Amino acid sequence: MPNPRLAARYAKSLIDLSTERNQLEVVYNDMLFLRQVTKSSRDFVNLLRSPVVSADKKQAIIDAIAKGKISGLTDAFIKLLINKGREEDMPEIITAFIEQYNAIKGIHKVKLTTATAISDDLKNAIVSKVKREANLDSVELEAKTDDALIGGFVLEFNNNLIDASVLRDLKDISKQFKERNVFVQNIR
Repeated sequence: MPNPRLAARYAKSLIDLSTERNQLEVVYNDMLFLRQVTKSSRDFVNLLRSPVVSADKKQAIIDAIAKGKISGLTDAFIKLLINKGREEDMPEIITAFIEQYNAIKGIHKVKLTTATAISDDLKNAIVSKVKREANLDSVELEAKTDDALIGGFVLEFNNNLIDASVLRDLKDISKQFKERNVFVQNIR
């Protein structure tokens, strides 16, 4: 079961240690790599959370995946997690580390969901518009597609949601017909 408080504490410890050793950027890149591994392989996350697989085997598998791709500090941190029996919390710790890093560096996460893929020029224009309108210095755009939107886009940043999708418009119209149309009851 995910434990966000525990993940935040471990992430904070790793940030403090990597800052002390002037390796914050290196460890951040390691965390990006490990996040990609955990997002792309559900089997890897299940392995981390499995009580049946021994700690030695988990360590051997992680070593095989990450050998030469992560720094010594991150490797030592992963070994510490395994020794403490906290490897099941590694995906949450990785996410907490990245969130804390972004907070330190002033990077704001912007999520853009569109019905179809958009060009890099349009992505850059959206990033510059968000920076200008919200007075943000650094913005990291996460773009994804969702066919259910039909058209338009959904933009999320700093607890703000801008939903300019066709799906939202259709839901609003449907709601208006149900609430305001007195003739609907007469049709039934």
